[in-house]
Amino acid sequence: MSERTIRLRVNGKDFEASAEPRRSLADFLRDTLGLKGTHIGCEQGVCGACTIHMDGVAVRSCLLYAVQADGSDIRTVEGLADGKTLHPLQQAFHEAHALQCGFCTPGFLMSLTAFLEENPDPTDDEIREALSGNLCRCTGYVSIHEAVKAAARVLRDKP
Repeated sequence: MSERTIRLRVNGKDFEASAEPRRSLADFLRDTLGLKGTHIGCEQGVCGACTIHMDGVAVRSCLLYAVQADGSDIRTVEGLADGKTLHPLQQAFHEAHALQCGFCTPGFLMSLTAFLEENPDPTDDEIREALSGNLCRCTGYVSIHEAVKAAARVLRDKP
């Protein structure tokens, strides 16, 4: 297959690289750009491990081709922290022990960051609904739910 050149902005940096038309965006991010935080689980868009932000919207990168991202602004889990300062959701996950094996964590962080950007004062039911798009086989979700509530408080109180 003939490769195509694509240009995109990832975590604030511009990239230009080649990709085969059928290469997934998840594989492109991991293998071509070296951003291993985007995990590949089910490859069917069900588990949420590959969630990233594309042009400000949370998307499953395993369901997109890299060429579809040409010209897009991408944010991966590597782009959440501000230097050495964790994003409030990352800090809340740490403090609430909201991860065990960590495989699903990047997808949760990306999905829930987008959720909190749209809904800075969520109810418990809204948080449960937001969590339903990602699968975790380790935690039981209680600590993740608590982390979202804690991060929402921090984000609301930020100047």
